[in-house]
Amino acid sequence: MNVSYKWLNEYIDLNGYTGEALAELMTSGGIEIDVVESRNKGVSGVVVGRVVTREKHPDADKLSVCTVDVGGSEPLQIVCGAKNVAAGQLVPVATVGAKLPGDFAIKRAKLRGVESQGMICSAKEIGLNEKLLPKEQQEGILVLPEGMTVGQSILDVLGIDDEVLELDLTPNRSDCLSMLGVAYEVGALTGREVKLPDNQVSDTTELASEHLSVQIEAVEQCSHYAARYIKGVVIGPSPQWMQNRLMAAGIRPISNVVDITNFVMLEYGQPLHAFDADKVNHGRIVVRLAREGEVIVTLDDQERKLEPHTLVITDGEKPIALAGVMGGANSEVNESTVNILLESARFDGGTVRKTSRQIGLRSESSIRFEKGVDPARVVPALDRAAALIAKYADGLVLEGVVQEVASAPEEKEIYVSLDKINRYLGTELSKLEVQTLFGRLQFSFELSLDGVFKVQVPSRRGDITRDVDLIEEVARLYGYDNIPTTPIEGAATPGALTKPQAIRRELRKRLTDAGLNEVISYSFTHPDRTRLFPALNGSVVPIRLSLPMSEDRSVLRTSLLPQLLETATYNRNRKIEDLSLFEIGSVFHTEETELTRLPQEKHRLAVLLTGSRTSTQWNRKSSPVDFYDVKGVLETVGEVLGISGLISYVAAQPEDMHPGRTAAIVLETERGPETIGYVGQVHPALQLEHDLQDVYVLEIELAPLYDAANFDIAYKSLPRYPAMQRDIAVVLNREIEVGKVIDAVRETAGELLESVNVFDIYTGEKLGAEKKSVALSLVYRHDARTLTDEEVTELHGRVVAKLEQSFAAELRK
Repeated sequence: MNVSYKWLNEYIDLNGYTGEALAELMTSGGIEIDVVESRNKGVSGVVVGRVVTREKHPDADKLSVCTVDVGGSEPLQIVCGAKNVAAGQLVPVATVGAKLPGDFAIKRAKLRGVESQGMICSAKEIGLNEKLLPKEQQEGILVLPEGMTVGQSILDVLGIDDEVLELDLTPNRSDCLSMLGVAYEVGALTGREVKLPDNQVSDTTELASEHLSVQIEAVEQCSHYAARYIKGVVIGPSPQWMQNRLMAAGIRPISNVVDITNFVMLEYGQPLHAFDADKVNHGRIVVRLAREGEVIVTLDDQERKLEPHTLVITDGEKPIALAGVMGGANSEVNESTVNILLESARFDGGTVRKTSRQIGLRSESSIRFEKGVDPARVVPALDRAAALIAKYADGLVLEGVVQEVASAPEEKEIYVSLDKINRYLGTELSKLEVQTLFGRLQFSFELSLDGVFKVQVPSRRGDITRDVDLIEEVARLYGYDNIPTTPIEGAATPGALTKPQAIRRELRKRLTDAGLNEVISYSFTHPDRTRLFPALNGSVVPIRLSLPMSEDRSVLRTSLLPQLLETATYNRNRKIEDLSLFEIGSVFHTEETELTRLPQEKHRLAVLLTGSRTSTQWNRKSSPVDFYDVKGVLETVGEVLGISGLISYVAAQPEDMHPGRTAAIVLETERGPETIGYVGQVHPALQLEHDLQDVYVLEIELAPLYDAANFDIAYKSLPRYPAMQRDIAVVLNREIEVGKVIDAVRETAGELLESVNVFDIYTGEKLGAEKKSVALSLVYRHDARTLTDEEVTELHGRVVAKLEQSFAAELRK
């Protein structure tokens, strides 16, 4: 909401408050002001002038030489290049010495040999937003309407000498979506009286009911509809002061009737709409829901297909407006309009919002209906607009308001005790102080002998429904800075992260340090996505949202990997193919088709790698990521949590994963081995579906890791005695897992084995199709003495014998 300081000053005396001071006062009272913007962009010395003569420049086809009266002793000679300049016009003139936006100073000059003593200005040159001007004033010089005084400052004429306060309103404070609402707010903060505008209508003796009728069929969507009939209007421009007010609020002037409806909407917060009465069948108004197959062409010349939930204004036969959103082209007010049917109503906010979303248009009108309008202003706003149309469009207002009230709002009476106010705020306010604050709010009240206030809340304050709302009003008017601080009683508990929170934070830090990028995706997904990677989901049932944003976001996700694949596809489509992504987030599981209890929310970690691990350089080629890169990420997680020795891998073939490059991740827990996730390559068919190269992923449950995590640091002294290394290469059947071979080596060698590593795996025709060669490097060391060759040879021989016995291994020579 943009609020003009000068316009606001018409309803409440702002003497003593600058725009900045007023913004600070309102912000401290709970209405945040984002910015205070001056409408004057640096203009001085610009006055109203009248073009007396216009002649063609002797040496330039596109220039004119004008004499302009600016109220001085002699007219000025000004050279002008605008096409639309003409004798007799009132125009803004920057005299010699004037300043324009951008610190541009006007000086005497010669243009093609002809002296120019100033400048005739366009709207843009004096800092006006051209988009907010009537279309005929957007090009060339700005032609001013008749009735202005020659020599008068342009700042006063166009209302440029003003400040605009931009209010950042919370949804509950819809009362401040009007100038009167802001005036009441400032009045409450300052204790000054609010001056209401004159809305007295001079009716004719002819009855409006003879020309129009109102009927509400959709009583739940429209609780009050009122209309007036105005004859003999003359469509033309609105007065300049009204145009200035609208432009300050960010609304473009159109015509007197339309401008008046917008002006009153800003003034009262009550949206209005004017119909061409001669285009409304027999002046009949029927408010109902749209019927199947109905369409309407709106004022923007768009044909709209209406849904059954759409509330429409009809003339008994056809829709003529979308209630609260936009009028129809078939009843538009234009230059030929003579009679007007003026609407003021109270529409249901939820219904207006659905219509607004359906057609993709959110107007000033729909915003106010969505947030709630004051039911007591329906008729006063209608009368105010009718009075202005009579004054500025020469209309004759017929006697009477034709209306139907489907339901009247109940008066709100709220009880709150003085004791409760002081107890909640920690203050010692007296009855008189609280009475004064309620009086400044213009809330009528009664006070009982035991200190209980019975407060009647005006309908304009729809946000006040409970006693605590009244306590909030007392607090903000009393001043938050004046509320005493109260020490906390009892033992204070220092804040700290829980173990799961600390683990997730540390994982994020380590993974980003390792070069991965974190992804944060929606918890909502498409139902088809929940069918991917079933091994990660078990027998879960997708949980549907009751009011989804779209079908693509209609169920809660059951796995993190599908959305990582979507992210990878999104990046590949934008030529970003080397990706290292991870996400730590929640998935939601239930086995119930109809929920009777809350679903399980499980924390998971998912990782996706694709493309190259290194880029091509002059001295090296790029290399693609593989299974061991994503497995290395998991090993990093194990090191961070101190559980590397508890994690093992078992070959697996889950659906949607590569059958030969996937392993189940097994964690040793107190309950025994537990599968906590999978690591491997995405199935080639799924990769092709997403148009991706080889993709390697992992997804694991974090809850078991929370329990198993061990952050104790074990130190051991550096070795004092030398180690002895032996290498061995054995030929095995291909299906034998190397991990089992390593376990057998460790078991046989015992404590003297310091480490065992695989340094080569070879397959080829020389070995046979079913064989592989595994080369191991074994390091032996004793903590207290130097090992002898004989000891190591004997122990190493036992290791070889164990491999030959257990795996039918053959020593490769």
